[in-house]
Amino acid sequence: MTRTPAARIDGTALILCEGSYATGFGKTAHGLVRFTRRYRVRGVIDSTLAGRDAGTALDGRPRGIPIVAGLDEGLALPGDAVTHLVVGVATPGGRLPGPLRPAIHDALNRGLHVDSGLHTFLSEDAEFADIARRVGARIRDVRKPPPRSELHFPTGRIEEVRCPRIAVLGTDCAVGKRTTAWLLVQALEGMGCAAEMVGTGQTAWMQGVRHGLVLDSIVNDFVTGEIEHAVLGAWRERAPRVIVIEGQGSLIHPACPGGFEILGGARPTAVVIQHAPGRQWLEGFDGTAPAHPKRHMEILRLMGDIPTLAVTLSRENLSPKELDAAIESIGAETGVPVIDPFADDAVGLALLVRQGLEKTG
Repeated sequence: MTRTPAARIDGTALILCEGSYATGFGKTAHGLVRFTRRYRVRGVIDSTLAGRDAGTALDGRPRGIPIVAGLDEGLALPGDAVTHLVVGVATPGGRLPGPLRPAIHDALNRGLHVDSGLHTFLSEDAEFADIARRVGARIRDVRKPPPRSELHFPTGRIEEVRCPRIAVLGTDCAVGKRTTAWLLVQALEGMGCAAEMVGTGQTAWMQGVRHGLVLDSIVNDFVTGEIEHAVLGAWRERAPRVIVIEGQGSLIHPACPGGFEILGGARPTAVVIQHAPGRQWLEGFDGTAPAHPKRHMEILRLMGDIPTLAVTLSRENLSPKELDAAIESIGAETGVPVIDPFADDAVGLALLVRQGLEKTG
């Protein structure tokens, strides 16, 4: 499912994240709690954290979104009637965890639409599909591959884009690339600088990105062409001063090297490197440490002298004192600004972008 503008709110949603909200597997739920144009988020389902505010549990910022123990409690919350259940987990291989089936079954029986970003396609599950047909509910599998007749091969027309293209790449998976990209776009908009986000994953789609693709749902031969097409669409339709591209995986990750495809398709004029200095091992590869941002910078230099605008840090597993020490040491080692995007909602990063715009006119 690609290039679907979110012109209006689709409905009011409960986010299903049973047993995963406090883990990295809950990153889709995390993104929707932080920001979405597509849904009004009524609550998050995770019995292990029931009674807490979803924002407080995530990053210490209350957002008025309660965590509830189950579907019944979520449907009883005050406000607009719930219309959607959104699967909020991102599991290895995109498989549906068995414990989530009962809630999906119950939601469909109650007539709720179900949206999922998993590789397990709920619309092809005979039990779920039968219930949906019977009650008139809709199942949307965001990661279902689009028809090949609709896909684009690279053309080289990315050079028509006349504004800076900034890719937020990372040193690992699930390290905060999409969140930093959104924070940068919102900070630029707050400064009166028109910016457009190009999403590359299912969570960005669920957040209502106007231009994008679900990179890992596309036949590999067309991935760079679809990235190019999404960036061109953002330029032609919105004419922004800046385009920010959400990264995927990492340049140095055995299973998820999606950053290389973004370099090829979007041809960014600069890169922001998102890093989690408190993370010991690459996601899914215990025993293999994430590469230092400096190594990523060297790869970018070899790939075409692509400049690194800044290194942005995740606070994962870090005390405030450790975060300050990481900012100082990584800055000294890389020679570029090191920023905590959550400290000022990426205003510092946006100022770097604005300075670059002023230099180039």
